[in-house]
Amino acid sequence: MLLHEEISPPTGQRPGHRLTPGDRIRIARRARHLSAAQLARRVAISPSYVQKLESGKRKPSPTLLAALAKALHLGPEALTGEPYYGEPEGEDGVRAVLPELRRLLLCYDSPDALDVAPRPLPVLASEVDQVAALRRDARYAPMGPLLPPVLTELTHIALDARGAEREEAFRQLVRAYRAVNSLAHKTGHPDLSHTALERVRWAADRSDDPLARITAGYLVAGAMLRQGAHAPARRKLLALREELKRLVSDVPAADAHAVDGALLLKLAVLEARENDPERAEARLRDAEEVARAAGGRDLPAYELSFGPTNIRIHRLHTVIGTGDTERALAWLAEWAPVPGGEWAPPATTAGERSSHHYIDVASAKLAAGDRTGAFSCLRQARRIAPNHTRFHPSVRETTAALLRMDASPSNELVSFGSWAGLTAP
Repeated sequence: MLLHEEISPPTGQRPGHRLTPGDRIRIARRARHLSAAQLARRVAISPSYVQKLESGKRKPSPTLLAALAKALHLGPEALTGEPYYGEPEGEDGVRAVLPELRRLLLCYDSPDALDVAPRPLPVLASEVDQVAALRRDARYAPMGPLLPPVLTELTHIALDARGAEREEAFRQLVRAYRAVNSLAHKTGHPDLSHTALERVRWAADRSDDPLARITAGYLVAGAMLRQGAHAPARRKLLALREELKRLVSDVPAADAHAVDGALLLKLAVLEARENDPERAEARLRDAEEVARAAGGRDLPAYELSFGPTNIRIHRLHTVIGTGDTERALAWLAEWAPVPGGEWAPPATTAGERSSHHYIDVASAKLAAGDRTGAFSCLRQARRIAPNHTRFHPSVRETTAALLRMDASPSNELVSFGSWAGLTAP
């Protein structure tokens, strides 16, 4: 199997150069002794399109990236180059906490002894609230150091307690492990993310909370989707919806609506990745019905963000993912509160969701030839959630394209590229 370290710059590569996904596709293809035509046949595209991908003239969609990775016997992260670490790591500080999190997740059911008794469960639950708020706003650097102590103390309580206290400790562990999953996934560590998902499921199964179990399954389906396992992801999401229907009379209606809406939005993304915009739109319409039944409000429940705002963000994401950037940009104008403006998520929207919106729109504007607008969106994403933005593969690809297209890029764009790890400082 081709490993990350084998995808390295060819001899003579200029100093400071960062490999693009196109570079990595070309290097991996040659390491597999495949011609462009042979790789093209494996993923049902033309040889000329493979050449455009490798030269950087075209940006692979998430669906195509997953297909290419599968054809080359790689994980998608090997083609995007994740995890991204370089000069900016000194200010992000995310990497420092990863070894401790790996150890804790490995020793989840046999933790180290504590020198002092764990803090009371209500205190730990309050700290998990803080962790969850940081996760929603994609503030991974301040969130990371909070996770090891709260995970350790909650684990001791969960394993030693009985009855309601035990169940509540496991519910809080579900939330804490989900934060580990987000940190790991968003910063490009799929192995740690997958382990965290298993811990989410382990804790959810012991929490006596059926919606926690469904949410854990939703997260697993998302991981399947990222790896290109579309059919298993669809089966899981549909099965979770059926399970939710059986539970609906036994759980709070608002929570059930939020979880069901999140499942539908994930299904919409899946249909878009399968290049089926009509089915994606049908899932989005179903989500709108659920939102209306919930009162038309944005609902934060079970660490999920569901409501009219997130539906719009997903509607844009699905059409941009299928290449219909013209429609996406038309919707932004149509939804604008004033003529000539552009719709933007409300200020109350979670930072991770809002920054994702601007990252998507940057990609759409670049495809439409609006380089100024694309860079403006990237800057806005950075202002909202810098950790999320710097580690996002699409940000690097859009920034690299902007730098490549401009013979004399501005100091601001060069500085942004350096911050994103694309250019030598």
